[in-house]
Amino acid sequence: MSREIRTEPLTREAFAPFGDVIEAAGAPDRIINEGLCGRHHDLARLDFGEEGRAGISVFDAEPRALPYRLDLLERHPDGSQAFLPLSLAAFLVIVAPDEEGRPGTPRAFVTTPGQGINLLRNTWHGVLTPLAAPGLFAVVDRIGPGANLQEHRLEVPWQITG
Repeated sequence: MSREIRTEPLTREAFAPFGDVIEAAGAPDRIINEGLCGRHHDLARLDFGEEGRAGISVFDAEPRALPYRLDLLERHPDGSQAFLPLSLAAFLVIVAPDEEGRPGTPRAFVTTPGQGINLLRNTWHGVLTPLAAPGLFAVVDRIGPGANLQEHRLEVPWQITG
């Protein structure tokens, strides 16, 4: 038995309670490099805690397909986590509100090519889920002491459909 959630487009407004959409949308905030480069400035609320620092890693995730079975959510209590795709392929982003220390009803977003995301500290989310190969992502997250991962296995999984 599973429950069903339909995906929705990833927009700044819809995703704001969970994090930031990182994209070059609209006019640049600044023009730099002798007028040859538009800067879309300060797009993510990065947070690495008092004992952490920013680290950049590359993740290589296997592509998945819809419908997708969601049975595990996780969160990082000590820092934010940004995912920047290294290809122009869509990926699935699953997030859930916190309800008394447990994930609430999830929401599922599908990115458009060129969109990345930043998950706020303590945001429940699904695992990295590219929808096409290659599943390469630059990930900016907290490097530091302590266990910065909490996992929650769902008793009744969700079926994510397009």
